[in-house]
Amino acid sequence: FIPRLRIEHTSAATAGQIYIPLVNGALMVMVILLVLFFRTSSNLTSAYGIAVTGAMLIDTCLLGVVLFRLWNWPKIAAIPLLAIFFLVDGAYLAANLTKVPDGGWFPLLIGLIIFTFLTTWSKGRQLMIDRMREAAMPIKVFIGSAANSASRVPGTAVFMTSTSDGVPHALLHNLKHNKVLHERVILLTVKIVGQPYWPAHDRAVRDELGDGFHRLILRYGFMEDADVPAALRQVHSCGADFKMMDTSFFLSRQTLLASDKPGMMLWREKLFAWMLRNAESAMEFFRLPTNRVVELGSQIEI
Repeated sequence: FIPRLRIEHTSAATAGQIYIPLVNGALMVMVILLVLFFRTSSNLTSAYGIAVTGAMLIDTCLLGVVLFRLWNWPKIAAIPLLAIFFLVDGAYLAANLTKVPDGGWFPLLIGLIIFTFLTTWSKGRQLMIDRMREAAMPIKVFIGSAANSASRVPGTAVFMTSTSDGVPHALLHNLKHNKVLHERVILLTVKIVGQPYWPAHDRAVRDELGDGFHRLILRYGFMEDADVPAALRQVHSCGADFKMMDTSFFLSRQTLLASDKPGMMLWREKLFAWMLRNAESAMEFFRLPTNRVVELGSQIEI
């Protein structure tokens, strides 16, 4: 629901216990602006009432998600319990709605803005992936048509891809513009699992695709930094002559074009494009050496 950000996990026992420096800084700025705008604690009373009762009602909604999806409670047991909480929390919120004109609008406005950002990113990301899959080519077809016809150059090319199927756009654009393929081509996907640490000896899963192509999946725990170069140095199954100095990392950089295609409203498409431009780059996130990275751009209409 959010772009790629620097996240610090503060607990190995709880995956959701995190610290996000950017969000923490934004909260600090919002608190300062809140104090400057409302000036006194008495002026904050209405906003506080709406915020607290609204949060209580949202907690009840999340309780319903936990009961049905995680704990698999039967409806006959879950619905009466949720009805009690909804009745109490809904009554509290309804009683505070009269405070909306006197400052209660503020938490509602902030909540609406955050909700818009979260849902825009989630929907836009799915639309972008769907558009990319529409133009995707099965890897077996690509290898059969391009591996023997394209010129091969020495070295290793690592193409980062978020999905473990299809051909990365960067690979297609590299072949289109440079007319060459490296002797060894690695299609690399990084997955963050739900446990704090993943055994280093079992981190890599490799699939030999033939003609010098390899599908490689690296798994990391949520407490670990995804150091891709360090992990690749430990992967010996991609060839005995694998050398980092002969390796180039190819990344795709998408430029989004807002269009009238079904999906989202035009202003939300532009908002998603802005969020994507300001997300942390994959090069920094995966600790790729800057002098070994090649970015290839593509335009996608959403």
